[in-house]
Amino acid sequence: MTTSARHSHPHAPQTSNRRTPGRPVEPALRSKALTGAQFLVKALEAHGVTHVFGIPGAKVDSVFTALLDSPIELVLCRHEQNAAFMAQAFGRLTGRIGVCLATSGPGVTNLVTGLATATTEGDPVLAIGGEVPLDDRFKQTHQSLDAIGLMQPVTRFAQSALSIHDLPEVLGNAIRAAEQGRPGAAFLGLPKDVGLAEIEADPSAGWGEPILQGPCHPQALSRAAELMATLERPLLLLGMQASDPDLSEALQAYVRRSGLPYCATFQGPGRWVAPEQYVGRLGLFRNQPGDALLSAADGVICLGFDPVEYDPSLWNSDQSRTLINVDVQAADQDQAFLPQVELIGDLQQTLIAMATLPPLTIAPDFRQQQQALAAELRATAAEGASMGGAAPVHPLRLVHEISSVITKDTTLCLDVGSHYIWMNRYAQAERARQVLVSNGQQTLGVALPWAIAAGMVRPGCPVVSVSGDGGFLFTATELETAVRMGSRFVHVIWNSHSYNMVEFQEQAHYGRVSGIQLGDYDVVKFAEAFGAKGYSIQNAEDLGPVLREALQQPVPVLINVPVDYSENIRLMQNVHQQFIH
Repeated sequence: MTTSARHSHPHAPQTSNRRTPGRPVEPALRSKALTGAQFLVKALEAHGVTHVFGIPGAKVDSVFTALLDSPIELVLCRHEQNAAFMAQAFGRLTGRIGVCLATSGPGVTNLVTGLATATTEGDPVLAIGGEVPLDDRFKQTHQSLDAIGLMQPVTRFAQSALSIHDLPEVLGNAIRAAEQGRPGAAFLGLPKDVGLAEIEADPSAGWGEPILQGPCHPQALSRAAELMATLERPLLLLGMQASDPDLSEALQAYVRRSGLPYCATFQGPGRWVAPEQYVGRLGLFRNQPGDALLSAADGVICLGFDPVEYDPSLWNSDQSRTLINVDVQAADQDQAFLPQVELIGDLQQTLIAMATLPPLTIAPDFRQQQQALAAELRATAAEGASMGGAAPVHPLRLVHEISSVITKDTTLCLDVGSHYIWMNRYAQAERARQVLVSNGQQTLGVALPWAIAAGMVRPGCPVVSVSGDGGFLFTATELETAVRMGSRFVHVIWNSHSYNMVEFQEQAHYGRVSGIQLGDYDVVKFAEAFGAKGYSIQNAEDLGPVLREALQQPVPVLINVPVDYSENIRLMQNVHQQFIH
């Protein structure tokens, strides 16, 4: 992936003020004094930012005021955590920073979960947090806080602009830290008086300008070719960074030319890369068809994979096999993840280089095993079509009906819960980053804010989001934001009146459960209270027609579906023993 390509994602909102390297700077911009807040906003404009998500407050209101004179659209949210989630989705879908903005003290602390999620899952986010004036920095005053100390563990960069002259440099470094290499969150602290001070600096001078990088080292590529030539049962494991849309063409070219069987993590590219070579997703329990092929492989080529997606101690600690890592940065040292060679560089350029390697010879029995396991996965998913009757509805029927209304233009946003396991195993994607999922922090409540942001990134394209009844109420206040902003999406609630993902795992571990039972609420009335539309499903046969009707509504839609999780034991069949003991 070239960094410049990442900033020209075809589905990103288009802007006309993105700076081109080498373009002359207008003299008026050189001499005109701006406040720090005005400089910040104009620099974000020059970088191609189109939306900012946030909540105002006294320490940061100078930036909100500057946004009044900017083409950047302000999305006023109901909670700072949700603003960070929306910025995260924006970053994941566009490949450039999503921006969130919060005031000092609790405004900043409320960003932490969203920024931790973005950093863990490789999504570029710039968070701007207000701070008390510099003279009050070490006093006990309202909303004083060591924001940098708080943010350093959950971001790739955290620094305050401690003078107006520092602001351009801090901003540029924050953007680069968020976007370059493996992306993540960056935090810029803005003291109130720095936002109000005047600066004579050019906001379009290239602050945060991306740096182009090349492919992996030729010697590493030669070593990888030597190792791969010795393999008889090689397997590709595609991780979350391999799902970047700008890699799609190079990824498909390499995988299809190589003929390699492949699996993907929950956040990685799916069947669309090379349908005949795909054997499903891997994650959590080491009991999927893909896991059987992984166990049989004598070599694994990991591409854009982060161990946080699927702990190598579960799938590689008991194996003696060749391991090749292809990524933008070297892997952290791990006894279960020590590659013999690492191909580190721009992923797009490295894939192009890998496509020149000689094709591998794959053992016929390994190819036959791959085909049988892929058929097993398809057969399980197909069971859902015939699972009818009165509610509660079987998870496979829900997967079937939701999949039936997903088109190539649809974005699917998944929350975390039992539904997230069923959907990730058996729902398919037709393009890169079509399915958004939190597979690093497994953060509850992301689906609804992500759905709002997805509609802004791809205006006019359908959005379907899914959560459990517990996760939905984590962020449901943003339904007001969605209605106010004119968002359109369909949100399906798999309602079990419980934290069910915790429940069935507690049952497997301890033989009894604790802290999982939730009360009920009227989803239809809740939707109507915000000006949205609500449905409640009474029979499995009603779900398909309701979904299709909901997608035509001019407002956000909530669909309440009582779900039958009695067969969740299937999720734990043949589970790796570490999950039981």
